[in-house]
Amino acid sequence: MAIGVRTEQAVARAVAGAADSGEAQHQALEALCRSLGWSLAATWEPDRSDVLRCTDVWVEADPALDAFAEATRAYSFRRDEGLPGRVWTARAPAWITDATADPELPRRALAGEAGLRTAIGVPIESGRGVCGVLECFGREQVEPDADLLASMEVVGGLLGQVAERRRAEADMHLSEQRYRATLQAALDPVVTMDHEGRVIEFNPAAERVFGWTSSDAVGREMAELIVPEELREPHRAGLRRYLETSRPHVLDQRLEVEAVRADGSRLPVELTITRIDVPGPPVFTGHLRDITDRLTNEAELRASRARIVEAADAARRKIERDLHDGAQQQLVGLAVNLRGAKSRLAKGDVETTGELLDEAVEDLGEAISQLRELARGIHPAVLTEGGLTPALRGLVRRSPIAVEIASVPEDRFDPAVESAVYFILSEGLTNAVRHAEPREITIEVTHEEGVLVAEVRDDGRGGADIAGGGLRGLADRLAALDGTLTVVSPAGAGTVLRAEVPCGS
Repeated sequence: MAIGVRTEQAVARAVAGAADSGEAQHQALEALCRSLGWSLAATWEPDRSDVLRCTDVWVEADPALDAFAEATRAYSFRRDEGLPGRVWTARAPAWITDATADPELPRRALAGEAGLRTAIGVPIESGRGVCGVLECFGREQVEPDADLLASMEVVGGLLGQVAERRRAEADMHLSEQRYRATLQAALDPVVTMDHEGRVIEFNPAAERVFGWTSSDAVGREMAELIVPEELREPHRAGLRRYLETSRPHVLDQRLEVEAVRADGSRLPVELTITRIDVPGPPVFTGHLRDITDRLTNEAELRASRARIVEAADAARRKIERDLHDGAQQQLVGLAVNLRGAKSRLAKGDVETTGELLDEAVEDLGEAISQLRELARGIHPAVLTEGGLTPALRGLVRRSPIAVEIASVPEDRFDPAVESAVYFILSEGLTNAVRHAEPREITIEVTHEEGVLVAEVRDDGRGGADIAGGGLRGLADRLAALDGTLTVVSPAGAGTVLRAEVPCGS
């Protein structure tokens, strides 16, 4: 059998028997050199800047070759430089009979010291074209052999397959690294189970939420780990049904269910189960999200809406009572007096008519006063016409306790924002006067980076609670504007009521 054929077969067997691409390449270089009786073989591949760098070297055990082998590992070549650069540019084999005499070989001096003479370079080719260079050195000075070069090109093709395999392995490894990093960085729990229902992945977020460590969770049945007891059998039955029929019932859907922590407590979660596209038996990943906060916020929103409706109903009833008990009574009295005056005037009783008209005037004035007071409580006209500054001045003038206005922006804001701030300050001032027994009260409104901040501060007895009285309704009103209301009120140390409302300017 010709030496070239034996070489091809030796390299092919070495490649086929290797466990991975790195081992396949190194074994192929060894098989090539042993088959030919040569001393060293190396592979070169271009980096991102199109510079050839050594990717592997096989060298026979001889100290005389060590320096040449180390230099080969350290060298890099651009196009047309050295034997690898020539082959890379020409995309064709090259044969050098005496490497020590070639002036264009940078390693010729080291080759001479190592006793190397003949050098062969061939392209490494894959489906992508030329992807590298194979370089071999032998100690005998051998003239070019067309059959051997043809076999070396075959070997270059085999190494091209190895290069593609290594590329695929590197891509897969990189993909696995990305997947692992994504899994580890995910803020929500991700739990992966095999076709037997056993956990094979349990990311850090799952550890935090469910209280199991990954080492505790992996290998255990997921049903026993995080599924509530009453749902375990349905979970197992669903898995068996899918394995038997391949018909999904819950895959790729968002479900709201309960899960169980390590301590036995339960939490609501949003669950999406997907099947991972991997060879072999099915593998499933569950993406879970703790929705406790969301459900709490939704419940609070429903409660807030109910409170707003109740507050609106209560406000309407109060207006009705105020009108009935106040201005309406005055207007009824006015009507009675006017009818009496008309009757007395018809009888010529001028004196009594005058008295009745005077009473009517008083009733009318009182009714007007009460209507103005009522209108002020609904929405003061001065706020609409002049903004916060004059409205707050009027509010302070009616206070039985001295109130300092530290600052108020002169700018105008959205009517809903101005109204919310005004009534927050009005309620805060009223509460301070009625309940806190303060010596001093301060109102301050500032505009800070698109947020209107309003505060009522007093030096009273403290102990105020946002959950009670009118403050809760005002907090709901602020929430509708994406605002917040906070109360700091330690016992005996005064109260600070602070509202923050986005004002878009």
